[in-house]
Amino acid sequence: MRNGHRLGRRFGWLWGAYGTSALGTWLAFGAFPLIAIRVLHAGPVEVAALSSVGSAVDAAVAVPLGPWVEFRRKRQVLIGMDLVRFAALLTIPAAFALGVLTFLQLLLISIVVAAADITFRAASGAYLKTLLPAEDLLVANARFESTAWTTTIIGPPLGGAAIGLLGPVATVVADAVSYLLSALGIRAMGGHEPRPEPREATRMRAGDLLDGWRYILADATLRPLFFHTALFNGLVMAAQPLLAVLMLGPLGFTPWQYGLAFAAPSIAGLLGSRLARPLVTRFGQHQVLVVTGVLRAIWPVGLAFIGPGTGGLLLVIGIELGLIFCCGVFNPVHATYRLERTATDRVARTLSAWSVTTKASTALLTAVWGVLGGLLGPRTATGLAGVLLLATPLLLPRRAADPRAEGHGAPAERTPTVP
Repeated sequence: MRNGHRLGRRFGWLWGAYGTSALGTWLAFGAFPLIAIRVLHAGPVEVAALSSVGSAVDAAVAVPLGPWVEFRRKRQVLIGMDLVRFAALLTIPAAFALGVLTFLQLLLISIVVAAADITFRAASGAYLKTLLPAEDLLVANARFESTAWTTTIIGPPLGGAAIGLLGPVATVVADAVSYLLSALGIRAMGGHEPRPEPREATRMRAGDLLDGWRYILADATLRPLFFHTALFNGLVMAAQPLLAVLMLGPLGFTPWQYGLAFAAPSIAGLLGSRLARPLVTRFGQHQVLVVTGVLRAIWPVGLAFIGPGTGGLLLVIGIELGLIFCCGVFNPVHATYRLERTATDRVARTLSAWSVTTKASTALLTAVWGVLGGLLGPRTATGLAGVLLLATPLLLPRRAADPRAEGHGAPAERTPTVP
């Protein structure tokens, strides 16, 4: 298929389900930190812990999920994980209404939701491989990426307005309902999914848990990309709780301004995702991957210089415009590149290993930056993360992948950036 052509009814349902849950996620953008800061009066260390502890536990819990997903029907797993997230998130408004909401509950729910996210991502990648031929992968990735940035543009301002009128818990309800609607959409896809090949052993072997990492580390092009994305994502996410504390605390930004600062620039991500395929066609996949990987690392250091008022808000928006445009191009190219290098029968395990490592590195770095934020202040710690991000392009693949070795002989296919 080409841009403007349909990728099929079943893909349409999957795409619609993704868009629904993505919108719910962005409506609730920053809801957990806002609840922690405004309702439970948490400080920088606690807000950082909300991200780091949950991610650390998720990484440990998710280790066996890749092999587990590999041998189950992926559509059933997708529906199940949506329902788990729906039920878990609904406990927050229930506890808030009863006056018993605690920081510990926020922490536990973040763990459950993130573990379900990892499982969903692994299953969705393997499932999409069965829906589309290899030549449609970049088109599908670009559509998911465009949808992600569109919901990012719409969601946070609406969520910020809802938080101002109804409080942050209201957006958590919207997020929960979006997962229910996503589950219904995936169920409506219909069609028959063949049962995966039965495994030789009835119980999971210890080697299965490490197989995803072995596969990645044995591949000369996946390996540097793996370390690059883990470090880049970890440093970017480690700075987010501190940035929330800085903007919503000392700098005095309101919730709607905080949402606007990260929503308005998302139009650049939409533009970038639309340009991904034409740029790859003209310049080649590897060159686009490397150039946008370098450019996206330059912007975050500027977040250390934001101030109060309109000037500070415009600075954040300008920095995010540049960063998000580069990410909008990089993300679908990266997702396609990764799947083209992964054999069909290894996708769930490989994506799980990738997600677990990203979660673990994010947990570790967020915990470290929470301590640094307490010692040095959120501004200095945010600037330090930006400086270190400047070194991450050194981990990008130096050479283009050998097309004769793509997927280790397996057909190439793809996974969306799932909510």
